[in-house]
Amino acid sequence: VLAESNPGRYGFLWQWFDEIYVLLDLLLQQHYLARCSASFSENFYSLKRIPIGDCRQQPLVTAGLPKRQHWKSLLLLVLVPYLKGKLEKLVSSLREEDEYSIHPPSSSWKRFYRAFLAAYPFVNMTWEGWFLIQQLCYILGKAQHHSPILRLAGVRLVRLTAEDIQALEEKSAGATSSQTHSIKAQVQSAVRKALGGIAFSLSTGLSISMFFLQFLDWWYSSENQETIKSLTALPTPPPPVHLDHGAGSALLPKLKTVCPLCCRIRVNATALSTSGFVFCYRCAYSYVKTHQRCPITGYATELQHLVKLYSPES
Repeated sequence: VLAESNPGRYGFLWQWFDEIYVLLDLLLQQHYLARCSASFSENFYSLKRIPIGDCRQQPLVTAGLPKRQHWKSLLLLVLVPYLKGKLEKLVSSLREEDEYSIHPPSSSWKRFYRAFLAAYPFVNMTWEGWFLIQQLCYILGKAQHHSPILRLAGVRLVRLTAEDIQALEEKSAGATSSQTHSIKAQVQSAVRKALGGIAFSLSTGLSISMFFLQFLDWWYSSENQETIKSLTALPTPPPPVHLDHGAGSALLPKLKTVCPLCCRIRVNATALSTSGFVFCYRCAYSYVKTHQRCPITGYATELQHLVKLYSPES
């Protein structure tokens, strides 16, 4: 948002978007691995990581992962998606250069990236096939991991137990009680709670604002605008034939620019959608508000049926 609103000052944020995202993702995953022995998404689904082994006694979630598995998990969670995204962007840019022949045909660089572009689909197919085979083995009960990344990290996923949930609650309760001894700790706790409330409000507001942005995007989309134009382009239907000639009903003037109620040139021409006749806005508003019907046809009319008309000159 900052880069698009003020590119002169914050344009570097867009240029280094991937690196900034990796840094924030690194902090997020480090927090959850240290606190919950799981990544952010794994903790959301009540999962935890434990080292690979045949031990029947699973360590509690608060015990944390061994240092080796912890750092391997962190690097694989953050660096693998980053490097894969960078590689895909590099391949896309090289394909554009090859398509538009930016480099001379005889250069050694062109021969090199031609070979790279030819080999990349096979490398990508091998990588994706590895994941597919691992997932099929996991579904059939032939493997302990659904992803090769977990195997490389030396961990496997299990569900949180009641003891794990109780340990997490006791850990958070102990941290809260240990911080209530000094005024400084109480201030820090209050600030932390306030920041947590602000973060929760921002996340909730973000989800709601995204819904409204999608609604506005749909409302102002080209397809929707074409539908609206097709409806508004229809010819105006003729007024109804039936006229109310009872007592108190207005008569149609001979001039079309004259209001039937005040018998003067119309000011702020307003039509009634129930009948199609045009009046002054003030005359139509006052009459409909009092009688709740069209003064010409006598059809039941409400204030919401008043439609202001605008001339092409205005």
